[in-house]
Amino acid sequence: MEKQKNTIGRRKEAVARVYLSKGTGTILVNDKDYKTYFALIYLQNQVEAPLKTIDALDKFDVKVNAQGGGIKGQAEAVKLGIARALCEVNPEFRPALKAAGLLKRDPRSVERKKPGKAKARRSFQFSKR
Repeated sequence: MEKQKNTIGRRKEAVARVYLSKGTGTILVNDKDYKTYFALIYLQNQVEAPLKTIDALDKFDVKVNAQGGGIKGQAEAVKLGIARALCEVNPEFRPALKAAGLLKRDPRSVERKKPGKAKARRSFQFSKR
């Protein structure tokens, strides 16, 4: 693989554009190291998960543009984007990534607010008298 692979990962309102190329294992999110961008350890683990699954943590360079949503949504969007990119690089990675549940787009997002309600399902306080 001589050129980079581009993929997209989404979660809630977050979108991550992932550029994967052969390299030494640097992961940059919005031009910062991912350990700086995602300060929480469990979010760093989310980002590393697809690479750890196929034992390729030091074989690829990953550059990510993440926007929208919160920090957790972005981390999970990055995870999906990296997993998809790895499938494009080598289709043999697919079964391992699929078994780990890394290729599934999480469809859960915020339910819309309904008229006559305080939030999506929360009603206003009821007063009998």
